[in-house]
Amino acid sequence: MRAIVIHAARDLRVEDQVTASPGRGEVAVRIRQGGICGSDLHYYLHGGFGVVRVRQPMVLGHEIAGEILVTGDGVMGLAVGDKVAVNPSRPCGACRYCLAGQAQHCLDMRFYGSAMRMPHVDGGFRQQLVCDAAQAVKLPADMDLRRAAFAEPLAVCLHAARQAGPLMGARVLITGAGPIGMLCLLVARHAGARQVVMTDLTPRPLALARELGADATHDLRAEPEALAPYGADKGSFDVVFECAGSGLALAGAIAAARPGATIVQVGIGGDASVPLNTLVAKEITLRGTFRFHEEFALAVDALARGAIDPMRLLTEVVPMEDAVAAFDLAADRARAMKVQLAL
Repeated sequence: MRAIVIHAARDLRVEDQVTASPGRGEVAVRIRQGGICGSDLHYYLHGGFGVVRVRQPMVLGHEIAGEILVTGDGVMGLAVGDKVAVNPSRPCGACRYCLAGQAQHCLDMRFYGSAMRMPHVDGGFRQQLVCDAAQAVKLPADMDLRRAAFAEPLAVCLHAARQAGPLMGARVLITGAGPIGMLCLLVARHAGARQVVMTDLTPRPLALARELGADATHDLRAEPEALAPYGADKGSFDVVFECAGSGLALAGAIAAARPGATIVQVGIGGDASVPLNTLVAKEITLRGTFRFHEEFALAVDALARGAIDPMRLLTEVVPMEDAVAAFDLAADRARAMKVQLAL
């Protein structure tokens, strides 16, 4: 089979790899579609993120969908030819966090396309993948696999929304209009938010945000003080999804949030200064959000029913042999929102 392998920053290769056979309780999936995520781009552009670095060749990718090729012994509910979205999260199921229902914090997690552990865990940008049967979530036979490949990032946003609490009737601010920010917009609208405001530093994604239902958008590079009016009378927003991973964005969110608001830190960045006096005086709840667990199945269901439609976010589908061009396109925010690979 062919696979997309990162060796170092800007060293991305399409290589031949040996296929594996499924064992008991496993399935082999012919991967057809894969979305390029922000973490994939960090590996490609920088060789990693934070302290996580690529130390050996690794197959990238974790936003993947395809169809069942082979089922191992003991597999029930899945058959050859079934379309599936593959959950890239492979927790151990036995540590204290797994047993407490917090599998996203598993102490022995094997998350596809991750260099956090050594040896690295290969990802899903390959033509065939063997996984636990439980990771392969069955899709309707007529479902577009391009849509199914949005299940993983949508699951991230559904988990973030769970951290935020009820969104019905809420006034919501989303900072950062990348793919995750856009999916948070769709989730907030689906959950009944009455107002959604989005900010970014470039105009192109904000135009798309308005088309997808944002009530107002602000280019903070062109208008650095655009959020100031929302800070009147101690603030306006009930919920903030900070998707930029920026300390400046977080500080602006705290200023614009009302007393008692919840800020969910979705974007990952480095260390940041936080205006603690304002955070305390407004009794703001600042929450992290990390990956997902049961939300993956919820994401697949929402996509299958058409309850949430992310297809306007898809910029282009690129053949896997043109992987370098696909990653270069995905890294260009002036041209692309979400780029997928045809595997």
